[in-house]
Amino acid sequence: MRLIHTGTRELHEFYDDIPEYAILSHTWDERELLLEDFKCVDAKDLPGFEKVDNCCKLAANREFEYVWIDTCCIDKNSSAELQEAINSMYRWYKNAEVCFAYLSDVSSNTDLTKSTAFKSSLWFTRGWTLQELIAPRNVEFYGNDDAGKWSEIGTKSSLRSTIAEITGIPIDVLKTGDVKGISIATRMSWASRRKTKRVEDQAYSLMGIFDVHMPMVYGEGKRAFERLQEEIMKVSNDQ
Repeated sequence: MRLIHTGTRELHEFYDDIPEYAILSHTWDERELLLEDFKCVDAKDLPGFEKVDNCCKLAANREFEYVWIDTCCIDKNSSAELQEAINSMYRWYKNAEVCFAYLSDVSSNTDLTKSTAFKSSLWFTRGWTLQELIAPRNVEFYGNDDAGKWSEIGTKSSLRSTIAEITGIPIDVLKTGDVKGISIATRMSWASRRKTKRVEDQAYSLMGIFDVHMPMVYGEGKRAFERLQEEIMKVSNDQ
């Protein structure tokens, strides 16, 4: 597992004895900082660095030495590493001490129980963020303040009722993260209105929710979802 040191902004790799870490959940835009960018001397001048920097600052202020960010902690040029990362991602989010969910399209100065901005945030419409909401014990939501800086807008605990209304996920699941007693159809319904950029990711983003593993074959299209269903049937007693 590759982690960013929040003090030095250097990348460290761990195989065993992984230290405590914070983790970021966010929606990708056109200017993300990738692993190859992060290793550049002038990375701080590149588009996308600000998000990484803000996340590191937040984690450091919370006394976390390390943070994991998907954009720059996975070598997406390595198919083997990408396979391992996506099959491990649910566990990585679950094992994080805290997940910082950054909603770039929400102001931190609004009343979130009434705010249409929070309820209609892009974050709640993306496929990958479903597991990033359910798996972590603690999720803290951040938006932008008037100065454009990250500012906390609530937690999964404090906003549980609103999140349940937005997502259709039962409050008990948001509280415990336990989905084992939830039917396949219900879990599928949570993802039904969510979208991914690549059609295959509609399946790959649900592997953790159903506790299954399978190889990824980008280019297989809708066959990925068929394979997901086959893997689910192998391990499920749900009729």
